[in-house]
Amino acid sequence: MVTAESQGRSSVRALTAPPGSGGPTVLRILLGAQLRRLREAKRITLEDAGHVIRASGSKMSRLETGRVGFKDRDIIDLLTLYGVDDEQQRAALRELARDASAQGWWHDYSDILPSWFEAYVGLEEAATGIRAYEIQFVPGLLQTEDYARAVTLLGHGSAPADEVERRVKLRMARQGLLTSQQPPHLWVVLDEAVLRRSVGRPGVMRGQLKHLLEATERPNVTIQIVPFLAGGHAAAGGPFSILRFAEFDLPDVVYLEQLTSALYLDKRDTVEHYLAVMERLCLEASPAAASAKAISEIMSGR
Repeated sequence: MVTAESQGRSSVRALTAPPGSGGPTVLRILLGAQLRRLREAKRITLEDAGHVIRASGSKMSRLETGRVGFKDRDIIDLLTLYGVDDEQQRAALRELARDASAQGWWHDYSDILPSWFEAYVGLEEAATGIRAYEIQFVPGLLQTEDYARAVTLLGHGSAPADEVERRVKLRMARQGLLTSQQPPHLWVVLDEAVLRRSVGRPGVMRGQLKHLLEATERPNVTIQIVPFLAGGHAAAGGPFSILRFAEFDLPDVVYLEQLTSALYLDKRDTVEHYLAVMERLCLEASPAAASAKAISEIMSGR
């Protein structure tokens, strides 16, 4: 007979088995989802669970959605409340909690990395697919160092030179995931304005266009361009990204960046709406096979 508890045990083993499972951000989400299932199986409210760990129901909700981390003492108390007495399962969940409390490589940039963007970097690390639509700048994962520096100076023109360089270095470090052992598929749709808007000193844009041209040859990168001749199109609201994950407990996430904050949308209806818009954009854009030619023509001044 398969019980909720036995399903939990097998799920925990699956979650803790693979190494390098996307960093602490993802592990927190997976742990929270596992604990939520255990709580719901016992029909315990968020408020009652929160009371046991000396927290409010709202904080319990943040714990279960992976927005904050669990302390080992909290894990022990919750597992006891949920009637989990199997030592193997308890040990596996406590180990998962310890791994989830670890610091990602981006912690070294915490002095310049706002909390609202730190979550994105963690999710980006774990994504198997990243789809993005941009209307002003080349996406960070495809920027050259010079282009990234020029864009950074637009928003942080009064920052000290060493801070600017650290921001550029962070952006370059993020690009490492595209050449990792299991890289995500990056699929970007660029408005033609992105390619024609000059950024930085002379030569920066040409270097960036050349970099994009090389990126079109990567098997895990797809670039499409929405030409001016296409007129109005589906994504009239502005740029957005959609991140997709292999783990069942990680729903697709729509990311909308603002000047001083960001929105993370994961409700199914909302995500499906953005996915539909992205699909229409891809149909309205020129085929990916034509991107290299379009970029070359812009480089030659046409």
